[in-house]
Amino acid sequence: MTTLDRYLLKQFFPIFAAGAIMFMLFISLIDLFANLWRYLNYEVPARQILLVCAYYLPKSFSYALPVALLFAAAYTLGDLYSRNELSAIFASGIPFYRFSMPLVIIGLLSSVCSFFFEDNVVVPTFKLKNDLGSALLHQPRGARDSYIVIKSKNGRRVYSIDYYDHRALILNGVIILEVPENSGPLSVVRAPKAAWNGEHWEFTNGVLYDWEGDLMRIKPLESGADYTEHPDAFRRSAVNVEDLSAREAAFMVDDLKIAGLPFTNALADYYHRYSFSAVCFVVMILSISMGGRFRKNILLMSFASSLGSAVVFYVTEMITMMMARMDYIPPLIGAWFPVALFVLIGAALLKTAKT
Repeated sequence: MTTLDRYLLKQFFPIFAAGAIMFMLFISLIDLFANLWRYLNYEVPARQILLVCAYYLPKSFSYALPVALLFAAAYTLGDLYSRNELSAIFASGIPFYRFSMPLVIIGLLSSVCSFFFEDNVVVPTFKLKNDLGSALLHQPRGARDSYIVIKSKNGRRVYSIDYYDHRALILNGVIILEVPENSGPLSVVRAPKAAWNGEHWEFTNGVLYDWEGDLMRIKPLESGADYTEHPDAFRRSAVNVEDLSAREAAFMVDDLKIAGLPFTNALADYYHRYSFSAVCFVVMILSISMGGRFRKNILLMSFASSLGSAVVFYVTEMITMMMARMDYIPPLIGAWFPVALFVLIGAALLKTAKT
């Protein structure tokens, strides 16, 4: 790292830190005031309200990160231009794309880190925030684990569950309907309870209703070794891909495929989990490429143009994701096309920037 690189980073990071804190607090305050009247209605203690706000801070930072990067890059380059420092740098023969390379690397590292931050910090804390907020506002969330029906084995096995305890991994009120591959007679399994042992479900007092010739026989269920549907499958209808970690989201998509249910929407959201982490990189490239193209009103024009480019990116992404969810285009293209397009545009603008 050269002295010039260190100088650029020294100018960038204080502005980025201030911008990230400002935008993060702004987003948190919006969420707080949107629900404040509800908290006052139920006389929620201030300590509990502050705890909800604390759980929301990681999500607020996730939202604020791309905007803070955009603001810091545009402001830093605009400020250097206004003080004629960039003119001195260019006069020494250093191209603009080389001078701004540390910011490009920061954008790339931010994208990688934001993915793991979202997966390991934002998802669990945002769930805690929603659960605590719902409890304080007396909004029940447990009912979504009741009266569950799922399919597996390409629709040949159907589970009907009265209640699923996702903490203890126990199914209550189990009825399983199964149709053999050869279109033979239907068999039924009933059990008051089934517990997950890590490999398959173990049934308590399970009985099997099966046909022998023209007679239906009732006999004890000897083993549950054939019933290996993963516990997360029973929460599929209760959650969105956005509320899951990447690993859990991948399992959910596979489970939908196995069950023979529509999975395009979930698959598009799963790919979007990865492509959205690249927003920091895209925003940084766009901000840098637009930040060195103005001679008058540099700070205002740099910020406005980079912000406008980011808005166009988000609109494009929204359109392609909508098309992917509606199965007009493949989910992979819907998630990654805007990223690839704007990275190429930003790289071209950066390469051809006047120095």
